[in-house]
Amino acid sequence: REYMNNSSQMLMSEELINSFNDEITSKLAQRLEEDNYQSPCESLKDWHLLKALSIKMPELTCNYIHLLDWVKFNEN
Repeated sequence: REYMNNSSQMLMSEELINSFNDEITSKLAQRLEEDNYQSPCESLKDWHLLKALSIKMPELTCNYIHLLDWVKFNEN
């Protein structure tokens, strides 16, 4: 995966996002579903990638949008 560090944010390159198809998106979603990452940073990178895909290529992510839902919780 190509990630570019820009202003302390992880940004995905246009080329990386445009390289995705149904099969690759499905594998990304499966990794997120299984949540078997060695570090939280790896999970966060995949989550941000899926989020970027949902904006740039929503047709690829419509079956996986539940993975982007934020869970509301009570902070009290």
